[in-house]
Amino acid sequence: MKTRESCLICQIVGNKVPSYKVYEDDLILAVVDVNGANPGHCFVIPKNHYPIIEQVPDQELANLFSVANKISSAIFENLKVQGTNIFVANGIPAGQTVAHFMVNVIPRKENDGVNLQWKTKQLTEEEMSTVELKLKEQIQNVGVGKIENVEKPKTILENAEIQPTQSISDDDEEDYISKQMKRIP
Repeated sequence: MKTRESCLICQIVGNKVPSYKVYEDDLILAVVDVNGANPGHCFVIPKNHYPIIEQVPDQELANLFSVANKISSAIFENLKVQGTNIFVANGIPAGQTVAHFMVNVIPRKENDGVNLQWKTKQLTEEEMSTVELKLKEQIQNVGVGKIENVEKPKTILENAEIQPTQSISDDDEEDYISKQMKRIP
């Protein structure tokens, strides 16, 4: 297992490896991935070293995804893409190549050659019930709830007067779809 000193992401955070920073605050750094799937592919990382998502404190995790959301909005508006993938590779079998948690934000256009598809697996009713029971049993006492006092991080994107995407009510759904359709060239 890599230590903080040998972790490539920690070296980027410590300015020992050059990077193209698009956002930075006390706890979070977002950079353009030099080996990205598409131009503008960014990863959002905690400055503290956490190998997997389960180790990231809830408050920090909420802020990481808030920044990822703002970066996605900026990508839509400035790179004129049709979509974004926001995902986490959590563990080596899931495709994680560096032992430092990160959120990937990948700009997408139709027929861009990036393939994040998988072959579906059909489970029997018994298999589904077994999985459901095992997960329910483990999760029931987790204590997941509303995260209180989440401070909105001050972002470079906000300083550039980029507005976050607003939440969508039922009344605004047509407006939202219309806006999304305008993004398609």
